[in-house]
Amino acid sequence: QVQLVESGGGLVQVGGSLRLSCAASGRTFSAYSMGWFRQAPGKEREFVAAITWNGRTYYADSVKGRFTISRDNVKNTVYLQMNSLKPEDTAVYYCAADHLGLGSRVPHEYDYWGQGTQVTVSS
Repeated sequence: QVQLVESGGGLVQVGGSLRLSCAASGRTFSAYSMGWFRQAPGKEREFVAAITWNGRTYYADSVKGRFTISRDNVKNTVYLQMNSLKPEDTAVYYCAADHLGLGSRVPHEYDYWGQGTQVTVSS
């Protein structure tokens, strides 16, 4: 069992930055692939970024070059550094854990989810 708690969301102006954190419980954190997804009102949940157990990273085209995913297996935490934020980045951001460790872009392949943290980018 893995429990995930996101933090770091908030209100930021266009062009600003935020760093999201996701703290995980459980001793097997380092074996999981971790992902960040987001969901805007009226839209489906979409993939943002993922990092495998050994640090391989994947990004959605819409955030490539602006967002960076990283993990600290000692602190059982995954991060999402978001720079050059745009109004279309406004959404609830969720972290998720996948025991297969594949870095999937597909939400239903993840086993555990956090409650989400709101990110609002004002123009």
